[in-house]
Amino acid sequence: MSFKENLKAELEYQGLQIKELAAKCGISRNTLANYLTGHNSLPTADNAVKIAQALGVSVEYLMTGTTSQKSLFDSLPPKYRRILKALQTLDKTDQEAVLHLISILQKRHM
Repeated sequence: MSFKENLKAELEYQGLQIKELAAKCGISRNTLANYLTGHNSLPTADNAVKIAQALGVSVEYLMTGTTSQKSLFDSLPPKYRRILKALQTLDKTDQEAVLHLISILQKRHM
């Protein structure tokens, strides 16, 4: 995935709007909007670091969608590692369906 796609996905995951991210990282809304629309699609190194820090993710993750920090994944119980590996094999539509199912199940147990 591209920087633009990873940033969009992370904003959606965290439930943040562009203006909220702008306030957290000190980058203008217009600049962030340009990253999200593909204009000027790659940030400077400084801006990438600011965005990553504000979101609590690595720059590597924002740029590539992956991270070389295997320790977190390796520290998960085997059941969770199997679930994550299985999710990675699905296309985006099926991944969204699984997330929707999880949301429904969580609401049932609240």
